[in-house]
Amino acid sequence: MKFSESWLRSFVATDRSGDELSHLLTMAGLEVEEVEAVAPAFSQVVVGHVLEVTKHPNADRLNVCRVDIGNGTVAQIVCGAPNVAVGMKVPCALPGAVLPGDFVIKVAKVRGIESSGMLCSAKELGIDADASGLLPLAADAQAGDDVRRLLDLDDRMLTLKLTPNRADCLSLTGIAREVAALTGTKAQFPAVASVTVTGSAARSVALAAPAACPRYCGRVISGVDARAATPEWMARRLLRSGLRPISALVDITNYVMLELGQPLHAFDNARLQGTVRARMAQPDETLRLLNGETLTLADDVLLIADDEKALAMAGIMGGNDSAITLDTTEVFLESAFFAPAAIAGRARRYGFSSDASHRFERGVDFAGTLRALERASELVVAICGGQSGPLSEALAELPARPPLRLRTARVARVLGVEFAPDTIAELLGHLALDCQRDGDDFVVTPPSYRFDLEIEEDLIEEIARLYGYDNIPSQPPRAMLSMLAQSEDSRPLPRLRQILADRGFQEVINFAFVEEARETDFADNRKPVRLANPIASQLAVMRSSLIGGLVGTLQANLRRRQNRVRIFETGRCFLRDQAGAPVAGFRQPWRLGGLAFGGAQPEQWGRPARAVDFFDLKADLEALLLPAVARFEKATHPALHPGRTARVVLDGEAIGFIGELHPQWVQKYELAQAPVLFELELAALLRAHLPQFVEVSRQPPAIRDVALLVDYDLPLQTLLDGFAAHCPPPVQELRLFDIYTGKGVPDGKKSVAFRIVMQDTQKTLQDSEVDFAVQKLIDYAQQAFSAQLRV
Repeated sequence: MKFSESWLRSFVATDRSGDELSHLLTMAGLEVEEVEAVAPAFSQVVVGHVLEVTKHPNADRLNVCRVDIGNGTVAQIVCGAPNVAVGMKVPCALPGAVLPGDFVIKVAKVRGIESSGMLCSAKELGIDADASGLLPLAADAQAGDDVRRLLDLDDRMLTLKLTPNRADCLSLTGIAREVAALTGTKAQFPAVASVTVTGSAARSVALAAPAACPRYCGRVISGVDARAATPEWMARRLLRSGLRPISALVDITNYVMLELGQPLHAFDNARLQGTVRARMAQPDETLRLLNGETLTLADDVLLIADDEKALAMAGIMGGNDSAITLDTTEVFLESAFFAPAAIAGRARRYGFSSDASHRFERGVDFAGTLRALERASELVVAICGGQSGPLSEALAELPARPPLRLRTARVARVLGVEFAPDTIAELLGHLALDCQRDGDDFVVTPPSYRFDLEIEEDLIEEIARLYGYDNIPSQPPRAMLSMLAQSEDSRPLPRLRQILADRGFQEVINFAFVEEARETDFADNRKPVRLANPIASQLAVMRSSLIGGLVGTLQANLRRRQNRVRIFETGRCFLRDQAGAPVAGFRQPWRLGGLAFGGAQPEQWGRPARAVDFFDLKADLEALLLPAVARFEKATHPALHPGRTARVVLDGEAIGFIGELHPQWVQKYELAQAPVLFELELAALLRAHLPQFVEVSRQPPAIRDVALLVDYDLPLQTLLDGFAAHCPPPVQELRLFDIYTGKGVPDGKKSVAFRIVMQDTQKTLQDSEVDFAVQKLIDYAQQAFSAQLRV
């Protein structure tokens, strides 16, 4: 909303400076987005009355003018403007005047003729781009008067960045009400009286869509002069509000819209037939608008029509077939209330907007419809002449404005400030609200122009605005805080993050809502949890796995030429589960996922480059689990390679998966190599394994290496589990250190070598005891797995 500051001050007298007024409005929620000066600074420019114009003797395009500059002083000025004429009142820059651009006027000779000043165009004063001729001033302007004061050039143009709920401030009246309420002054609005009916011409109106248009008013004014000039004061206010004057009749409707907030429309009454009615568009009905476009309208578009044709898109734009022209002599003025729901979005659907639709779709004062029509009628008769006909009105059910209860205790609880009931009554009184006391509470009926007052919290917001947000103290919260106990059998999440960061991983945070295709690919989830209102069409479902987000982050890094990526993420996943909690029907496990891609180590000279593989990430995972030791069992997962995937088992519980990305997805998502990933249940990782005391032996260990031939398909974990269950007491550690197939090993077999470390805490072991323990393990392997000792 753009408007003139001087126009606003004509409604509400306040001693606040322009900057103070801008700050006041901004802090009250009406952000002043821009402040522009009407004209740049200049000095010593007065009204000049041209008394005589003669041709310059030495130049064909110059004139020598005698100009009255006030106080009986006549100056000789050489002028080249084509429109200079005797009797004109024009701006005259006196010698010593400084014009925009630091242009100093001096007494000079022009082609041999002395010139004591300069007659100015609008461009030379910086108030318009028009440089075609001198700027004509009002005929009643007095010679010698200051032009800045005459044209109010010290005025400023303010632009408000209004939120959609404050449609009442899309007018000077609304803004003046706000300023009056904020400053405690009283606004003075132009008196609007019913226009005296002097003509008999009238046109009946009707409502065929009362829900969309519950009030429609009109009046015929005959004998108007459409060619009448728009008054200078009106044109000036329109220009400073961002509207260029067009013709007197159009300018009047625009002026009333800016002044009162009620959009109006003027039809050429001679081009109308029968009753004017508000109705919905018929199937495939067309309308040619004032902007020249011909639209085929949907049946949910509200129209203004007569007995033969559509005349206008209601509340949006008039039609070309009923438009007024400079030859119009009879006008039908329209003023109506259109329901916001009937106007909202219709103009944007067809690719344009208008000042009228901007207001109607946010809500216009339905009680001010007649007042705006009377104001426009008054201005038309005063400026264009004519005889005003009787008023025509069709009325249905207007919007209800139910009263709201405001509790004093609730105000204090929400704002954190104790307000006395009398203070609340005073603040609400500034807004001229219909307010009734009920003990310490209030019953407030919102006015017709405040569509944003619908609940108690809206009234509390008004109190905060008027009281001043700056005056509400900022109080720190007070609460009893105690150190939370950290159990020894749990690990804090920051510790896990630190371990992964120490191993070269970086934490990422991805959206919990993902593409449905990724849910299908990486989780084989055919029935994901869908969002009722997604922020984007491609982010329509909730994730049931972290893998999709990690792969997406990898793609983003690869597009930015990051060829080595190690990332992890912690977050919730969302699955359907009838026994789920805390939301019935849904389970929300908290998981940790990681991904490694590119080189196993950063590029360096000390070792050859090698791509990261399953075992690199497995080592990272084992470091994350320490001191606990997990088992890794062959498994399948929809996102991972079928032969390079393992289930992670901790304390007998499956807690997640680790493996390479499936080749199908490597190809689909255009990855240069297969990343390695893991995804684990975070709850299992947060459980700590308490340390247990074990006596450290002072005796030397006995070490033996044993190589066994076993079936190629025998899982090594099965062999290790068996040894762990049958180790004799001296054995302290049994570690696999080699696997071999090839020359010397029969087909279908593999050689596995173990290092056996034996030690006693009380004595040095004898060779016989060592040999017995080793033989016992070999015997177990031969019996349980048909193993053979490799020599």
